[in-house]
Amino acid sequence: MSIKHDRFEEILKHLAAEFLKAESNRTSLITITRVSATEKGDFATIYFTVLPENKEEAALDFLKRQRSAFRDYAKDHARLMRVPFFDFEIDRGERARQRIDESLAR
Repeated sequence: MSIKHDRFEEILKHLAAEFLKAESNRTSLITITRVSATEKGDFATIYFTVLPENKEEAALDFLKRQRSAFRDYAKDHARLMRVPFFDFEIDRGERARQRIDESLAR
């Protein structure tokens, strides 16, 4: 990927974190872990983790409902040539990495 594309994904990651800070009800801790955007920048998937883990599905439902609101937020808060359509997914890879770290620490 190019530096420009990496910067684009970093901007989206920061915007998602700021949006969650303002919009979440704080019943769980939602952390944006990474963003994966298409090369053209017309679609982006935002990956996140949730603590406690039993709140993952509720957080996913909340974020799926907020996709259009987040797109509007991105339009208003960033100077992007193209604002992508967004989807949110639980970062299962990050969760697996955390479990491996825990088992190695024992």
